[in-house]
Parts: sequence; structure tokens; C-alpha cells
Amino acid sequence: MPLSVHHRRPRRPLRLLLPWLVGALPVLCGLLIMYWQAERELQGRSEASAKQTATQIERILDNISAAARDLLPLAGLPCVEEKLALRDQVTRRAFVRSTNLVYRGELYCSSLFGPYSEPVHDSDYTQGTLWLMSGNSVTPGHALLVYRVTEGDRGAISTVDGDHLISALHLLDADAHPLLQIGSHWMDRDGNVKDGPLPVAEVAAAQVTSTRYPFSIHSGYAQGKVGELMRSEYPALFGLLVVLGAIAGVTCYWQLRRVTSPRAELQRAMEAQEFLPYFQPVVRRGDYRWAGVEVLMRWQHPRDGLVRPDLFIPYAEHSGQIVPMTRQLMQRTAELLAPHADTLDDGFHVGINITADHCQDLTLYDDCQAFLAAFPADKVVLTLELTERKLIVPSEVTHTLFSKLHELGVLIALDDFGTGQSSLAYLQQFKVDYLKIDQSFVAMIGGDALSLHILDSVIELSSKLGLGIVAEGVETEAQRDYLDRHNVDFQQGYLFARPMSAEAFIQALATQHPPLVVSH
Repeated sequence: MPLSVHHRRPRRPLRLLLPWLVGALPVLCGLLIMYWQAERELQGRSEASAKQTATQIERILDNISAAARDLLPLAGLPCVEEKLALRDQVTRRAFVRSTNLVYRGELYCSSLFGPYSEPVHDSDYTQGTLWLMSGNSVTPGHALLVYRVTEGDRGAISTVDGDHLISALHLLDADAHPLLQIGSHWMDRDGNVKDGPLPVAEVAAAQVTSTRYPFSIHSGYAQGKVGELMRSEYPALFGLLVVLGAIAGVTCYWQLRRVTSPRAELQRAMEAQEFLPYFQPVVRRGDYRWAGVEVLMRWQHPRDGLVRPDLFIPYAEHSGQIVPMTRQLMQRTAELLAPHADTLDDGFHVGINITADHCQDLTLYDDCQAFLAAFPADKVVLTLELTERKLIVPSEVTHTLFSKLHELGVLIALDDFGTGQSSLAYLQQFKVDYLKIDQSFVAMIGGDALSLHILDSVIELSSKLGLGIVAEGVETEAQRDYLDRHNVDFQQGYLFARPMSAEAFIQALATQHPPLVVSH
């Protein structure tokens, strides 16, 4: 596409990568939210599991502590008499494995053995109450939980089998890793009792400490549980995230295409007022003074500098943006020249190119009226130069438009006459005031006779039709003199002046320095 649109366009690698990044963003954000939610859910599960496990162990301890308290008044009495009472507690209490009586620091009576002698050490019991054992002489390597109650020299002990504790630790989440801690001892869900530092769960660590007994429950999950939960419970949500990411990526790609499209770049340039008028003087026959100017549109691109019109005008015409661009050009031209109107000769011609798009409604009439209103009466003559890049279809609107423009004093010129397919048709269909001879015909001067005959025919046609004539592309004195001898009204070209910025043109007007007159 013949249009420079580099400004504000992301560099190509970034432009290719950005839709992927935008598409990945909702997926990544969604995954982070899912991960956070999964962590919260696991944390909630872990805490709930620890609380319910602690509640179950408290129920077990309530059972065995009741047995010990019932037996406490019997401590100190002969074992032979109280052995049946000890065994009765084992029989009636669901969690009691054995009961024992203690007097003056010695276990002297057991439900298992009857009379027995074994010292009791206070240091074995956490807060004097609980002792988590890895086993005893009866069941070595098998966990036991011992509960003790004392009153003076008397004491009673009841025990619970480790299997009941293991069942409590397996009560809820099979993937959790609950631990029972009593003092420096702790037991895992496999019944292994260990001493030393307690391992901390890698995910969703939770701790519940009993307010009634000196123990705590620790719970949590192994590494990778969060991902496992996401895969098992959030597949539909993950699929939705992928769809949203794809939509976001496609939308970003589409927006980038829009932002970096020629149409969007032209619109941006209009909003930034980057389209500037350049002025190429038109000289009259004889004295070669500046009789007018053709206003040419130039694009002062902030990155690419001055952009040639052939790189953006055709696309502006194709996209329909040429109409607002021309309106902006006319407004800018009036703003620049009106303050210097006193330096212009009366009837100074100002030529502006228009295309078929300008002829679709009467808005052009309003634009011309506003342009002329900026200058003193009769100071400038506005000439609209019809180009042939798009065909003007005659209609009631176009005829009304041209009629109103002539009433306003606006002249119509056919630009690049003879190079298009509809030049002669325009002469028949519309009221035209000037023909502009294309520079390709002017370049024939000094060539073969056949080429000159074509140029002479164009000049003769304009004379017979009573039309003014302007020759474009005059670059040599020989071309200038030939056109002068053939009564061409106006000339325009590099021989007299190149297109110049508004500042340069205004400065030339202020110093009254038109091109030198060369006699012939």
C-alpha cells in the first residue's frame, strides 16, 4: 500500500508478540486467581480437618479421663480388692485399653496384671496429664496415649490404644497429613511416634490447639496439591480462560491492525494537524508576476519528515478521507494568508485540488464560502482544480453544486488536462473556466513535430472554447517562451518557483520578490 504509516506503529516483533501477550494475560490472571482460590480452599479444608480431628481426640480423652476420675478414689486401697473395678472401667469405656492405680509415685495396681510395681515419673507427662508413648512392654512399637489424674499422693491412669488415634487422624481428608503433638512427642497418621522438631506442611499448614487438654493437631498438604486440585475441580473454568484469552488476543490483533492501518494513520495525522499547505506560484503571461498559487498538500510526519503526496493522496481519495483533509487544508490556508492579504494583488488566484468525492453533496460550497469570507472582497479568486483519479458522475447534486460555486465566484479548472479518459466528457458535462496543461505536454516542447502538434491542439481547443489556460511543469526558458508566443495565460513550474512552505511564501510576498522577468 503506497502510504507511509510508521508513526506510533509498534515495532514488528512487538506487534507480533503483543496479541500473544494480551491473550495470555487473562489466562495468567485467571490461573493466579484459581491458584489463590485453590490455596484458600485447601487452607479451609486443612483447618476444618484439624478442628474435627481435635474434636474427635477430645472425645477419646473425655472417655478415658472419666475412667481415671472414677478410679481416683480407689487409689491407695489394696489392689486385690480394686482389680475388678479397674477391669470394669475397661469393659464399660469404649476407648479405654487399660486402667491403673498410683500411690505415692508408684503404679501398684493394673487392670492387665493385677498387683504391679512400677515408678511413675512426672517428667513423662505433659502438664502432668498426657503422655504419648511409642509403645510399652506389652505392645512395643505400638502407640499409646496415657492420661493421668492426681490428688495428693493418689493417682489414676488410663490408656487408649494408638489405633483409635490413627482412626481419628484418618477421619477426614485422605490427602491431608495431620499430626498429633503432645509436648515434644508427635505422631503421624501411620501411628509412628517421634520426638524432635515437628515437620511443617508445605501447603495450607494449619494448627488447632485444644483448650481442654494439652495437645495440638497440625494439618496440611504436600507440594503439588494446589495444582492437583485445580486440574480436578477447575477444568471448565480453565477452558473458559483459554477462550477469553483467545478472544482478547484476536481483539488486540484486530485493534493493532486498525491502529496501524493507513486509514487510522491518516485520521491521526488530521487530528494532529500534520497536513500542511505548500504554495507553488503561478505567473501571468508577459511580466511573469505572481498571479496566484496552487495550494499543494504536504504531510509533515513527526517521524518520517515530509511525505510525498503520491504516497498518501491516492489512499486518502480511496478511503474518502480526502474531503475532511481538503477542508482542513482550506482552513489552514485561509488562516495563513488572510493576515497578509494586503501583500496580494487584487484577484489573486488560489488553486486547490478537488476530486469526485467533493462533488457528492453541497458541503464543498460551504467550505468555499468560509474560505472566501476570510479575505477582503475581490482580493482572492478561488479556483477548484478537478482531478481525474476518480470519475465524477453527473447528477443533480453536482450540477447544483457547480452552479452555486460559480455564483459565489469560484472558478473550475480541469487539472492535468488530456491525460485522463474523461477530460473531454467533463468539458461537455460541466461549466469549466480553465484548462491546466499537464507537464507531460509541456515537456514535448523542443521535441518532434508530432508532439508539438498535440500541445498546439490543446491550446487551440481552449481558445475556441473561450477557456483560460495554465501550463504546468515549465522548467526551461525555451518552454516558457514557446508558451508565451502561443498566448498561454499562466505558467507554473520550477523555472519560476518550487513549492514552498507557508513561511517562505509569506516572506517572499512581504519582500515583493517575484521571479525575475527575462525579456525575449
